[in-house]
Amino acid sequence: MKRRKFLTGAGVAAVGGASAAAFPTPAISQGRKRLTMVTSWGRGLAGVHDAAQRCADNIIAMSDGMIDVDLKSAGELVGAFECFDAVSSGQADVYHAADYYFVGQSPSFAFYTSIPFGMTAQELNNWYYHMGGRELQDELGELFNLKTFAAGNTGAQAGGWFKKEINSPEDFNGLRFRMPGLGGKALGHLGASVQNIPGAEVYNALAKDEIDGTEWIGPWADEKAGFFEITKIYYTSGFHEPGPGLSLAFNRDVYNDFTPAEQKIVECAAAEVNVWGLSQFLANNGAALQRLISQGVQTLTFPESVWDAFGTASEQVYEENMTDAMFAKTFDSYRDSLVKSAGWMSLAGSTYAAERNRVLGI
Repeated sequence: MKRRKFLTGAGVAAVGGASAAAFPTPAISQGRKRLTMVTSWGRGLAGVHDAAQRCADNIIAMSDGMIDVDLKSAGELVGAFECFDAVSSGQADVYHAADYYFVGQSPSFAFYTSIPFGMTAQELNNWYYHMGGRELQDELGELFNLKTFAAGNTGAQAGGWFKKEINSPEDFNGLRFRMPGLGGKALGHLGASVQNIPGAEVYNALAKDEIDGTEWIGPWADEKAGFFEITKIYYTSGFHEPGPGLSLAFNRDVYNDFTPAEQKIVECAAAEVNVWGLSQFLANNGAALQRLISQGVQTLTFPESVWDAFGTASEQVYEENMTDAMFAKTFDSYRDSLVKSAGWMSLAGSTYAAERNRVLGI
């Protein structure tokens, strides 16, 4: 497969004009392989960097050190949004990121993180592992010389932090708001000035009044990021990421050079993180939310008119991308799986949870 040109134009400036020669190449010494992993995460970002690090640690441990992984956080080798090009072109071996950062390459990448009014974490796993999602991801990856695995999930994300309350859809008009992916495009239909800012840079943008609000993840990661120091207005439910997945993506040539045993190692390493990462967020969110409230944070819910506007804008975004054959094909599979999963899960799980919480007084 012809490799794509790496880091042209502004992308080069963002990494200090680094040339291809500045990047390490996959090393093999006495049977040992050394991989360079790049990520979209600043070092230490709660949950997301943890997931990348655990992927690396799993691969090292499961291969008994025969595969070493040198993890570079965002900015240490390439910028947060440049890891896709680095791995696709072969300048790095593997990335860990949220694939909706790369909808400029193909809008279909959004499905493997989240789309507006999309799947919960469990519904995403149903589709990915058992209802065609993984096969479609592999088909998409072939177009970009990637082999990708689900490798983390944050669970349902919050609606975000705002410097003023949102009382109607018109309040988004002119609002400078950080939101990546197709959710951000939907907000654009409501008149928002949507910003796509790497996670490690969001706090400063909010503090310096460069943006009027931001979504990030949820109470635990948001508390760690410190957004409550800037504003106390927190919408706890959002339309944009009900169960966003994270991805571990290998340069396909590197992956194809692995032995079958090594390929199974990276598959299992990613799958373990897919469960572990979701549990990490959900185990920490409840206590973090209580701490935020004790700091004076107001937890709010968008009014119904705003939810309706989110829905209309999201449908517009879907329609805009239906001319892309891969997007349309993936959307049909995704929506069919969502309908089938949601039908039973709503009848059984949602009813049970509501009644359990009522009986136990939770």
